[in-house]
Amino acid sequence: MTPIMFELLLRSLWETVLMTLASGVISLVAGLPLGLALVVTARGGIAENLWINRALGAVVNGFRSVPFIILLVALIPLTRLIVGTALGTWAAIVPLAIAATPYYARIAEVSLREVDRGLIDAVRAMGGNRWTIVREVLVPEALPGIVAGFTVTLVTLIGASAMAGAIGAGGLGDLAIRYGYQRFETDVMIAVVAVLIVLVCGIQWVGDRLVAKLDHK
Repeated sequence: MTPIMFELLLRSLWETVLMTLASGVISLVAGLPLGLALVVTARGGIAENLWINRALGAVVNGFRSVPFIILLVALIPLTRLIVGTALGTWAAIVPLAIAATPYYARIAEVSLREVDRGLIDAVRAMGGNRWTIVREVLVPEALPGIVAGFTVTLVTLIGASAMAGAIGAGGLGDLAIRYGYQRFETDVMIAVVAVLIVLVCGIQWVGDRLVAKLDHK
């Protein structure tokens, strides 16, 4: 691999990391409250409201049912409105975040539903309000699952960011398509695959270690 190609590989790696982390943080900030809302408004929840629950569930399921490549194209007008362009790394963050938020919300919902109902009832018996239950019981008890789910979301975003490279988003996917596929440069394709494997394994390793520290069961 030439020095110029190595420089392109490093730049593409940075673009992929930027897309993944930026959209991942947005999905965490938006998806966790959405997951909490789905849990607390469900039947038997601490703030039961089936109308809101069904409406939120319909929105989440609607976005999750659309393949990412289609969502990527469908959101081009919104991406242009927010970023000013539909091309490039920053433009890709918009559809990536919108796709990842409902995905992570469902993962967080599963973890939150697994919290022992007895703990919730105990806090209620001691006079704890809804916010206290969320802050002191739901989130802390589900934290290992929340972190594990966020790790899975980040790994999924890496794959999605590579797909976004097909329409000019930059990153490792764009490099693999333009050089590895279109120009038949096998060494570039192999290098991209190797970097993606290392990146995914690194994120998974960090996530697993953090979950192990948080899990006191």
